[in-house]
Amino acid sequence: MNKEEILNELLQYFINENRDVHINSIPSDYKEKRNLLRALMNIREPEPIDSKILKLQDELLKEETVNRNPVDPCKLPTIAEAFKGRSIPFSEKLVLWQGDIISISADAIVNAANSKLLGCFVPLHRCIDNAIHSAAGVELRLECDEIMENQGFDEPTGLSKITKAYNLPSKYILHTVGPIIDDKLTKEDCRMLSSCYTSCLNKASEYSDIKTIAFCCISTGEFRFPKDKASQIAVESVCNWLRENPERFDRIIFNVFTGEDYNEYAKLFR
Repeated sequence: MNKEEILNELLQYFINENRDVHINSIPSDYKEKRNLLRALMNIREPEPIDSKILKLQDELLKEETVNRNPVDPCKLPTIAEAFKGRSIPFSEKLVLWQGDIISISADAIVNAANSKLLGCFVPLHRCIDNAIHSAAGVELRLECDEIMENQGFDEPTGLSKITKAYNLPSKYILHTVGPIIDDKLTKEDCRMLSSCYTSCLNKASEYSDIKTIAFCCISTGEFRFPKDKASQIAVESVCNWLRENPERFDRIIFNVFTGEDYNEYAKLFR
């Protein structure tokens, strides 16, 4: 089967299994069809799935991952190389990289999750949680559901869980729930954000095959944590952790998506 034939079969399956979704016709344009598939995956509950369909989904997503030309984190310039002449602790390990986190082949990437830990159910939402689950595949929601069923309660702010990365170029995903800012920023908000970074590093350090880890900008999107303070906490938390564990990890990447986020980190490193 070619790529479009696979896409058509996946669409038919996801439409047929969800009787609450009413779609009059499937678009003819490939991009529109692909967006429809992503939307159907976004709203799908963590239910068992036909193994044949899962295999087709994996084939499609793996090809898309390859086509993104995954970035090798060890080939990215470190802070020591990019910001020469600046005295930054552990600058030979730290990296500032602007790009899409689903396109980096770090051993582990960090997902800014919500307390249900099942991913974003809003079709085609632009949050990182949606992007990661969409690119990883429905297996990720199934594993997260199993974790949460065993836990029996919502994921607390500031902690982390680890899963496989499935169809992403990474091996693992670290899921952490950052603080939500509804009013003024508090010391407790800052402490909880720092805990997100520390918890992810602690969890990742339990796995000997995790040598590189890419952090997203936790809580600065939908959760409204001020970007300037969040970047400061991120760098300080990682450096403080490395002071206690100086031999751990080859690269820790601060992954940013926008120029605004990049500039906040760059100010610190300059």
